[in-house]
Amino acid sequence: MDASDLGRTLVILGTVVAVFGVLLVVGLPLGRLPGDITLRGNGWAVYVPIVTSILLSIGLTLVFALAAAVSRR
Repeated sequence: MDASDLGRTLVILGTVVAVFGVLLVVGLPLGRLPGDITLRGNGWAVYVPIVTSILLSIGLTLVFALAAAVSRR
């Protein structure tokens, strides 16, 4: 990997991080999506973020696949 490939990879990853940051600032409703389960009882609560976990998994898979594809060039 030479310097131009490293630079391209850093620019792409930086752009992905910036987009993710903007989504967080705007108020992406992660943690309150339909499909996330919250159970409450007397003095206890359990939160299971199923859909949020699936979306984060898909997003991270795409980011790492893109980074791998760019680094192979």
